[in-house]
Amino acid sequence: MSVLDLVCYARTHSPFYKDLYDGYDSSTPLSELPVVDQAAFWAANTVRDNQVLTRAHTDGLIFKTGGTTKAPRVSFYTNDEWDAMCRTYAETLPATGLRHGDRVANLFAAGELYSSFIFALNALQRSPIDLVQLPITGSAPVEFTLSTMQDFDATVVAGFPTTLCRLAAHVRSEAGSLPSVRLVLFSGEALYDDQRALLLQAFPGAEFRSFVYGSVDGGIIGTAVLGSDDPRVFRSFVDSSVLEIVDADTGKPITSPGRPGRLLQTDLTRRLQPMIRYPVGDLAEWVDVEDGIFRLLGRADEGARVGPVTLHLDHLRAAVDRAGIAHNGVQVVIRRLDARDQLVLRIAGAAQDVSAVQAEVYVISPRFELQVGRGVVAPLAVEWVPALEVNPRTGKTVRLLDERPV
Repeated sequence: MSVLDLVCYARTHSPFYKDLYDGYDSSTPLSELPVVDQAAFWAANTVRDNQVLTRAHTDGLIFKTGGTTKAPRVSFYTNDEWDAMCRTYAETLPATGLRHGDRVANLFAAGELYSSFIFALNALQRSPIDLVQLPITGSAPVEFTLSTMQDFDATVVAGFPTTLCRLAAHVRSEAGSLPSVRLVLFSGEALYDDQRALLLQAFPGAEFRSFVYGSVDGGIIGTAVLGSDDPRVFRSFVDSSVLEIVDADTGKPITSPGRPGRLLQTDLTRRLQPMIRYPVGDLAEWVDVEDGIFRLLGRADEGARVGPVTLHLDHLRAAVDRAGIAHNGVQVVIRRLDARDQLVLRIAGAAQDVSAVQAEVYVISPRFELQVGRGVVAPLAVEWVPALEVNPRTGKTVRLLDERPV
């Protein structure tokens, strides 16, 4: 589908896009259409009385993000849309380093409306390379995962970095290493040097490759670039989507390499829940504009990815407010502490009791509480400061600071 056809279809059949494009005619270029406001989009994309969908959802799949359960962000796919996405991605699998006959241990998240395990399963089934899958899931006990990988001679393991590191620690203590694993495929989080060191102890000699860059919201966004050693570099799917990098302050498109900006996606294959100029929540820069190759630079200000959990900034601010904390602003900081991601709430104001803040954060994200309890992410921290950090060019408060090493 062309961009023009998609925009016309969305404007005609989706109440949300009809309102969004009010005042714009059919000849308006994509780059001049308004960027989707995430808060407005998800307020309209509800389970009941949905204003984003273009028709009734009568076939396909429903997924939600792993960020919150009190206000879940739900994504709707038809069977044809999901199949097309999996087939499109499957054609790029050779770039990840997979080989004929590989035995792939799938440790992505399954159940509870998570998409990663099902996507990996479906995409690998459609691979142009002959593969054997071990559908283990990331929630399986590490004892079972290790014995299954040993029994069936797994050569590839795929999952979230935190899941892979939990397995690696068990491998080190129980088996020493699994030298048969030659490829580690990760997705959903960045892979840090401390994690890589642990994984290399468990899987000596293994290569590390990104499995896919995508999200429940936006679908597939980028795939590994054959021959690139930088796991942050991806190639966009130029035949099925339009990827834009825009200036974070002006919103103007960036067309030259090396300039950071917000990443926007327009998916040309999704008609049920159109995603047009949707901010995926990351910063990026072009490496090669003509070939659609870009480099991820970290999170933008829509959500904080802490280990395997996404916590949305508006929800975190609301948690502080509900805790009854008097403040002059809230800033979210992500750090590394003891080889784990840590969520820090920086609050402008006088120090107060923070127990209620922690309780409210756990209310908006029980999954974050679960990962803290498991030791996957560091405990929540609160900092009291006289004033929050601002953008030196605009004077605006920076909502999210990612202090993790690149």
